[in-house]
Amino acid sequence: MLALIKESEIVNQIFRSLVEEGQFTREILGSGVTQIGKANYAKKGIYFQSFTSLSTGLERIGKLCLFIEYYIKHNGVFPDDNFIKNEIGHDLVKLYLKSEDIVRAYNTNFEFLNNLRDPLHQTILIILSKFAKGDRYSNIDFLVGSSNKSDPIFEWNRKVDKVLFETRVSKKKKEKIRTNAKIIDKYLNPFSLVHHSSESRKEIYDIESASFLTGMNESIIKYRQLYLLQIIRYWVELLKDLQYRAMELQRNEIPYFLELFAIFYNHDSYFLTRKTFETN
Repeated sequence: MLALIKESEIVNQIFRSLVEEGQFTREILGSGVTQIGKANYAKKGIYFQSFTSLSTGLERIGKLCLFIEYYIKHNGVFPDDNFIKNEIGHDLVKLYLKSEDIVRAYNTNFEFLNNLRDPLHQTILIILSKFAKGDRYSNIDFLVGSSNKSDPIFEWNRKVDKVLFETRVSKKKKEKIRTNAKIIDKYLNPFSLVHHSSESRKEIYDIESASFLTGMNESIIKYRQLYLLQIIRYWVELLKDLQYRAMELQRNEIPYFLELFAIFYNHDSYFLTRKTFETN
């Protein structure tokens, strides 16, 4: 009887640990997606808040998938501490490649996107992966003369935001943003003083430039969030499939992860209408 009680306690601890890991990961991913919708040239610190949450959250949900897949292959046994550290580290691109191996091995069916090979998805993964591996200290690297000169905000602006503006914003909308910037400059420039730096590190001294950047930013926010949510949803779908396969072992240790990540299991049309993702 004592042995049965101890076994039950271990099962409960495993279940609880998986639930807590899922909850924590879901919360930081929701925060990261929400924050990227608030970041702009005047609030650059929010980029770092978002990148920190997104890189950490994607790493954790990806590693959770690897853990569950190992559990399935080894009949209910989890890997040791070295398994994830030695194989992946903080490399989100390598983590994604591992996920493709799992998808092929189990012939996983997806309701939404079945891969993240779109160039923009890959670009986002690379930027966040580099951020996790060291780019988060870009300003300190500059001050100490480090050979690492990569700037995550500059990279995001050049390779994500500008691409989204060119490809997802209509010509009519772009012209409206430019026209509005000129009008605002005409009326406010004589009475206003501007001094900011853009995400690309260019100095901004005039109302027209500041207004244009604000309009550009507002026009792409929902698309920034959409591409990130598509990446998260990919991992949620994979985790859902692995969850059910793990449950077939009937050890009562695996929670319904899809319930924890429910907000990310939605169509693109839903993602485009919502701005905050910190609660289901």
